[in-house]
Amino acid sequence: MTHVPQIRIAATYMRGGTSKGVFFRLQDLPAVAQVPGAARDALLLRVIGSPDPYGKQIDGMGGATSSTSKTVILSKSAQPGHDVDYLFGQVAIDKAFVDWSGNCGNLSAAVGAFAISSGLVEASRIPENGVAIVRIWQANISKTIIAHIPVSAGAVQETGGFELDGVTFPAAEVVLEFMNPAADEDGSGGSMFPTGNLVDDLDVPGIGTLKVTMINAGIPTIFVNAEAIGYTGTELQDDINGDAAALARFEALRAYGAVRMGLIGHIDEAANRQHTPKVAFVARPADYVSSSGKPVKAAEIDLLVRAMSMGKLHHAMMGTAAVAIGTAAAIPGTLVNLAAGGGLLEAVRFGHPSGTLRVGAQASEVNGEWSVTKAIMSRSARVLMEGWVRIPGDAF
Repeated sequence: MTHVPQIRIAATYMRGGTSKGVFFRLQDLPAVAQVPGAARDALLLRVIGSPDPYGKQIDGMGGATSSTSKTVILSKSAQPGHDVDYLFGQVAIDKAFVDWSGNCGNLSAAVGAFAISSGLVEASRIPENGVAIVRIWQANISKTIIAHIPVSAGAVQETGGFELDGVTFPAAEVVLEFMNPAADEDGSGGSMFPTGNLVDDLDVPGIGTLKVTMINAGIPTIFVNAEAIGYTGTELQDDINGDAAALARFEALRAYGAVRMGLIGHIDEAANRQHTPKVAFVARPADYVSSSGKPVKAAEIDLLVRAMSMGKLHHAMMGTAAVAIGTAAAIPGTLVNLAAGGGLLEAVRFGHPSGTLRVGAQASEVNGEWSVTKAIMSRSARVLMEGWVRIPGDAF
């Protein structure tokens, strides 16, 4: 009996922020997977180990959570004024589906380092010692990200003393600037608030009418007050992820919000768009104990935020959702801004299940339309493994 041999593909396994993913250079993929389509999706699914009815991704590189079921494809940029094109694929765990509808803000922290180490950034742009400025074109949403990558002796510096809640060990700090983060569904820009309102009434059958802020910034996000849905904002993963009824309610809220935002035409389409929009609930500051056992004091934070990702409560905070939080906080009258005390806020520190995170945004209002020039936050990243991934030759 003839067996199809495995093939190997050059790849790097990286942590970026509170996520992990498999990074590829476009040129290293098999020719049929160098273009969007079924073959590329099938290849990435097999690399990650999906679909897995057991929900463990044992036969792949995925870690069986939304934070660890991720892929990145990079190439020299075709966009003027940019160094690298960054394409992100969120791989479903139990379905044969790769969602290309949004960015991963956490893995954005690893893009600049990978681009430098992989020869995708011109050598003349990399200092011998100092900070390299990597200009990233985020191809999923057609937006610019500026990554400030520390460099030592001509190589990316990965170790350092920067601590990020949700990540066990310290590393070098990577500052990210998300330029003009508001985006329409097609990534072309436009109204930050798709309904034109800072706060809307959203009817969700089985739940009721909820006050929500729906924003396109970083990633399309639906914010709701924690109290309105029976929570305090201090919840950890185990408080929600084991409650099937609660998860179903969050998915219903997400689906009806997606329709209202114009992201889908009918709630049934939400099942094939798992990555976006996100749902997050907010509350005024309160004391709680993070998932690591670290106490978080109300006096240390401006508000509480918990966010859902791929149908589960996230263990920390998605980077793109942090951009949405910072942007919404900067605009007086949104639910996020009000939870943070209201008024003009250029930066907030919010509490999430793993600890706290600070994010800033520069917002302005012109002729009744709000715009944000950039959102800023710090993350860290490092290479975990590099070499090749192997998959059966007939997997794509």
